[in-house]
Amino acid sequence: MTSADGTPVRVGVFGLLGSGNLGNDGSLEAVLGYLRAEHPEAVVDALCGGPEVVATRYAIPATRLHWYRGEYRTASRAGAIAGKGLGKLVDAFRTAAWVRRHDVVIVPGMGVLEATLPLRPWGFPYSLFLLCASGRLFGTRVALVGVGAAAIGDRPTRALVRWSARLATYRSYRDSQSRDAMRAMGVDTTRDEVHPDLAFALPTLPASAPSGPPGPVCVGVMDFHGGNDDRARAEEIHRRYLDGTTRFVRALVEDGRPVRLLTGDECDAPVVAAILDAVDSPLVTAAEADSLADLMKEMAAADTVVATRYHNLICALKVGTPTLALSYAAKSDALMAQMGLGAYCHPAREVEADRLLEQFRALERRSAELRRTLTERNLVAVRQLEHQFTALTAALFPATANANAHARQEAS
Repeated sequence: MTSADGTPVRVGVFGLLGSGNLGNDGSLEAVLGYLRAEHPEAVVDALCGGPEVVATRYAIPATRLHWYRGEYRTASRAGAIAGKGLGKLVDAFRTAAWVRRHDVVIVPGMGVLEATLPLRPWGFPYSLFLLCASGRLFGTRVALVGVGAAAIGDRPTRALVRWSARLATYRSYRDSQSRDAMRAMGVDTTRDEVHPDLAFALPTLPASAPSGPPGPVCVGVMDFHGGNDDRARAEEIHRRYLDGTTRFVRALVEDGRPVRLLTGDECDAPVVAAILDAVDSPLVTAAEADSLADLMKEMAAADTVVATRYHNLICALKVGTPTLALSYAAKSDALMAQMGLGAYCHPAREVEADRLLEQFRALERRSAELRRTLTERNLVAVRQLEHQFTALTAALFPATANANAHARQEAS
């Protein structure tokens, strides 16, 4: 794949990638798989949160997203505050220079247009705005591919997100609620499409149907403190979440069930440690997963999964294991409904162990039926993502799309 002057097309990938969030990295992996299969001559590099990880794991050059290395640490001293302020100015020039070197930039999945978790406008929303504005300035096609969006109350954050979306060349969403949210925030979504999350394009192993006595349960936990509008009661929300989840795990152990604790981000480790300490049973163990593939392997071996993080849910559903969601945002409810398990959601902000256990037992009673449902829904998701990648080629790589169309005409 080459540009008009015969040189290889230069493709950048952008986001909080390689920063410890397995879902973000899974979205990147899916897009890299698409590029390597459909556009193998493209020259790919990244502007991301964890360049060392991305460069090592995915074998592409990577540049640090922020000039100031203390970007994600709380700035309380004058020097740190000044460093962050200067960093914002430097990042404007760094981002523009990086974008200018590319023909195409892809933001692979992730909830880049939402604030369902604590978020400051001068953090990632500002970085995304710099990217999209630079793309418009230099004529670089910027694509927000399979992203998540949600209504945002904070006015500065909402403004940055809205303008980022408007300035992008291409947008698609991972659920209808995301598209509706952007329309409500004043973005013209007439041409925007909805497709399953990019992680559904990753290779997977099917779950093994349970046999014999009740088997292991995977419990995916999260360092959950509520969303952007919950800052005043963040600790209360976290205590309730941790207490309810711990009580649930203890009830499973009392029933003799092995429990495997899973995470989706490095920041979740303290929650695992707290549960292990509180339950103190050899039946409870923790997995060390470095990728969505690792998570899927764990979940494929389980009878049932109970999980909080969005991409933990995707991994469980993708391998066909009956799943109960500790839901913290509309995106989780939408995903579960899409996969035929809409009845099995429990609010992460108000985890009630007894009620959660009732839902869990009801889920297990329908296990065989739900496994068949998940098999069918996964086939649909794969077909829909094939359409997503075809549409992406048409929008970002018109020369390739035209060549493919010509080849089809010749064949017919």
